[in-house]
Amino acid sequence: MGSAAALARRLGLRIRDPDLLDQALVHSSYLHEHPEAARGHNERLEFLGDAVVNLAISEVLFERHPGDDEGLLSARRAAIVSTIGLSRLAGRVELGDSLLLGEGEAARGGRRRPSLLASAFEAVAGALYLDLGWRATRDWVVRLAAPELEHIAPAGSLKSPKSRLQEHTQRTSGGRPTYRVLDASGPDHEKVFRIEVEVDGVVLGRGEGPSRRIAETAAATQALEALRARDIGGSSSAAGE
Repeated sequence: MGSAAALARRLGLRIRDPDLLDQALVHSSYLHEHPEAARGHNERLEFLGDAVVNLAISEVLFERHPGDDEGLLSARRAAIVSTIGLSRLAGRVELGDSLLLGEGEAARGGRRRPSLLASAFEAVAGALYLDLGWRATRDWVVRLAAPELEHIAPAGSLKSPKSRLQEHTQRTSGGRPTYRVLDASGPDHEKVFRIEVEVDGVVLGRGEGPSRRIAETAAATQALEALRARDIGGSSSAAGE
């Protein structure tokens, strides 16, 4: 498959078993439509890659933050290996462009869906682990996540986006964010939820994911970014007066 060859070049790694990387790019929706086209979909590799990515990030955080307790280390890791975090890493290698999706999944914007990109990233990590071994895969993950690993976030910013958004609204207006399901599409085993969050009567964020929790987190993340941009814009306007 040409998509795997193109991805291998973007990864900057010498792939020994291209069939593994091929399989990492096959979403179950594609295999359903093209059962003869691949050895299988990427979900088993995703299972393996989840452990590989978590260990790689955990090891580096353990080495770089000797003063952090278990709770803070877990929070730092969660910020990197969350659905949004992994989809960001996937974007750095343009993973969405190489995925093999069924027509319906592609039409629903699967190549840009954070949950799908995060799962595919884990599948690629699993394939690289089987092909190249632990050290090469670990170094690749760490290299890709360098911006997050090098940024020492204050403990308060490591709270979940939903918690931070609620704290913000309670501090500024005394209200609470309201989450609303816009729709839930797809078969039961691949449901996609679209959710919006309203703050003080204004819709500030929308998100989607395979569960309400993940979609709400994505919506809260977008809302926080909108509030941050509004604060920056307001400060700039005040400074110019």
